[in-house]
Amino acid sequence: MAAQAAVVSSFSRFRGASASQLQPVSAGLRRSYSQDGSISQFLHHSLVPTMHYQKSLPRLPIPKLEDTIRRYLNAQKPLLNDDQFRKTEQLAVNFRNGIGRELHEQLVAQDKQNKHTSYISGPWFDMYLKARESVVLNFNPFMAFSPDPKAEYNDQLTRATNMTVSALRFLKTLRAGFLEPEVFHLNPSRSDTQAFKKFIRFVPSSLSWFGAYMVNAYPLDMSQYFRLFNSTRLPKRNRDELFTDEKARHLLVLRNGNFYTFDVIDRDGNIMKPLEIQAHLKYILSDNSAAPAFPLACLTTENRDSWASLRQELLDSGNEEALRKVDAAIFCLCFDDSPVKDLIHLSHTMLHGDGTNRWYDKSFNLILARDGTAAIHFEHSWGDGVAVLRFQNEVFKDSTQSPAVTPQSQPAVVDSSAAVQKLTFKLNDTLKEGITKAKQNFDATVKRLTVEILEFKRGGKEFLKRQNLSPDAVVQLAFQMAFLQQYGQTVATYESCSTAAFKHGRTETIRPASVHTKSCSEAFVREPFKRSTAELQEMIAECSKYHSQLTKEAAMGQGFDRHLFGLRYLGESTGVPLPDFYQDQAYAQINHNILSTSTLSSPAVTMGGFAPVVPDGFGIGYRVHDNFIGCSVSSYPARNVHEFLQCVHKSLDEMFNVLEGKHASKD
Repeated sequence: MAAQAAVVSSFSRFRGASASQLQPVSAGLRRSYSQDGSISQFLHHSLVPTMHYQKSLPRLPIPKLEDTIRRYLNAQKPLLNDDQFRKTEQLAVNFRNGIGRELHEQLVAQDKQNKHTSYISGPWFDMYLKARESVVLNFNPFMAFSPDPKAEYNDQLTRATNMTVSALRFLKTLRAGFLEPEVFHLNPSRSDTQAFKKFIRFVPSSLSWFGAYMVNAYPLDMSQYFRLFNSTRLPKRNRDELFTDEKARHLLVLRNGNFYTFDVIDRDGNIMKPLEIQAHLKYILSDNSAAPAFPLACLTTENRDSWASLRQELLDSGNEEALRKVDAAIFCLCFDDSPVKDLIHLSHTMLHGDGTNRWYDKSFNLILARDGTAAIHFEHSWGDGVAVLRFQNEVFKDSTQSPAVTPQSQPAVVDSSAAVQKLTFKLNDTLKEGITKAKQNFDATVKRLTVEILEFKRGGKEFLKRQNLSPDAVVQLAFQMAFLQQYGQTVATYESCSTAAFKHGRTETIRPASVHTKSCSEAFVREPFKRSTAELQEMIAECSKYHSQLTKEAAMGQGFDRHLFGLRYLGESTGVPLPDFYQDQAYAQINHNILSTSTLSSPAVTMGGFAPVVPDGFGIGYRVHDNFIGCSVSSYPARNVHEFLQCVHKSLDEMFNVLEGKHASKD
C-alpha cells in the first residue's frame, strides 16, 4: 500500500506540475470561425516541436548507495526510539556493505544497458499494474476545474461542449507535434521568448536539452502524454495491461449509468463541428432512459482479479464490440444529474461518485455536474500529475478564452438518434451477481470515507515568502504539529515530487518528518512558553531550510525511496531472498504512510483530493495561495479528520503568531 502514495499524484501528486503556467493567448492564436461554424483544429502551433527535447533529456540518476542509506537513516530518526534506531542503523550498514552493494552494482549495470528509459520506469509500472486493490480510492485522484469566469458559460451543456472541443484541440495539437514542449523556466525573460524558440528549434534534438539548460530552462519528460487519449487500464489476472488505440475517433459519454458513443473526429482526422457535438450531447442529456438495474461501470470499482474474471465473462457473453468501444474511446465524459452542494460534496462526487457513472479504468474521466462544476478523475498507472495538469491547464484556458460555443448557440440540426449509439451489454446471472456484489463492496467502502475542508485565511504564500520561508515547508510543519497535538507522535509522512526533469522520470518522495520538524513541533505543542519568539522563529527557519534541501534533492532524483524500491524489485525479480534490511519493522513502518500529502498550483484548478493510502492514515491535498492556505483531507474511521484540521488550523495560527512577533513566551 505504501507505494500507492505516489498516486496525484496523488495528486503528481504534484510538485513540479506547476511548471505549466497559464500563458496569455496571443492575438494571433485566437480562434477563427468560418461561415459554416468550423473552427481551428489546434490550440496553437509551437515554434519548437512538442518532442524536440525528449531525445536529449538527462537520464534519471541512480543515487550513490551511501547517500541513500544516509538519507534513509535521517528519515528514520524522528520515527524511532534510540534502541529501535540502533537496530535499524545496523541493518542498514550491513545492507550497504553486503547484499545491498551487490544489488546496487547490478542495478547500475542494468541501467547502463537501458539508456532509452529510467531505472524506475518499469518497476513503477509494475507496482501499479500488479496491485490488486480497486483503483477507486486506492489510486485514482481528482482535480476540480475552476469555474468559467463568465458565469453563463458554466451551463452544463455549454461547458461540456467547450471542454470537449478544447480537449480534442489538445489531442490534435499534441499528435501534430504543435503543442508547446513542457519546460520549467527559471529565467523566462531569457528562455520563454520567441527569439530563443527560433534559435533552439534548429538545434538537433540530440543536443536541444543542453541549449535550454544554458539559459536556465529545464524541459520535462513528455513520454506519458500519448496515454492521455484512447487509453484504458485493462484488468488481467496478476497484472493489468494498458491499452491504447489512437485510430478510434469516438467519445464515450456516461449518464445515469448508461453508455453512449459518437464520433467527434471525422474520417479526415478533423474535429467535428462544435454545434454538432453540442447537439449530440444535448440529445444524451434529454434521454429519459432509466438507470440500468445492473450498472456495468461498478465492475471497474472491483478488486482487479475479480474484475478480470468478470471481464472475461463479459467477452465470452458477446460484449466484445461494446467493450472495445469503451476501451478505445478518446476519453470518458460523465454527466451527473445533480448539482454540487459544497466543497465536501464536490470532493466525494469527483473522487468516487456513486460507482455507476464513471469508467474508473479510463486514462481520465471528465466529469460535469448539473451546475457545470467540472473535474478530471484519472487512473494513475499510465502517468503522473504533470501530464494531467498540463492538459487541464490548456483545456481551461482554451475553453474559457476561446470557447467553441456560446450560451446562445443553437445546436446543429442533425439526426443525433442516428449518430449517437447507446451501448447495450448482454448480462448473464454471473455478471449480474458480480455487478451487485461490486456495488455493495463499493458502497460499504465509500461510506467509511470522510472528507473535510480547511481554509486558513490569515495569510499564505506572500506573507511566508516575506519571512524568507518556504510556504510548502511551513504547511508541512503544520501537519507535523497537528498530528503530534492530536495523537502524541511523529509518523511516516509522504510528499510526492515529480522527477519529470529526467527521461521517463516518475516521482520521488520527500520525507517531511525530520528531526527538525519533530523538535520544532514538540517546542510548540509540549512546551509553548519555554522558548523565546526568536528561538521559535529560528526553529521554523531551520525546518524550512531542511525541507527545501529535501525538495531539491528529490526533484534531482536524489531521494532514497525509489532507489530502495528499485533494489528490492531487482532482488525479487532475480530470485534473491528478501534481505534482512527490508524485513525490518522500521522499514515497513516508514512505508506505512499515515500522512500522505500532495500539493499543486494552477489557476485552472480549485482543488484536488485523494483517499488515504493506509486504513489509519490521512489523505491530504493542499494549496498555498497568495493570501490563504487550503486543505482537503480525507480519512477512514480510524482517524478523526475534523479534529486533525482543527489542530492544523491551531498550528498555523501559532506559527503565524510567532512569525508576526505576537507569541506569548518567555520573552
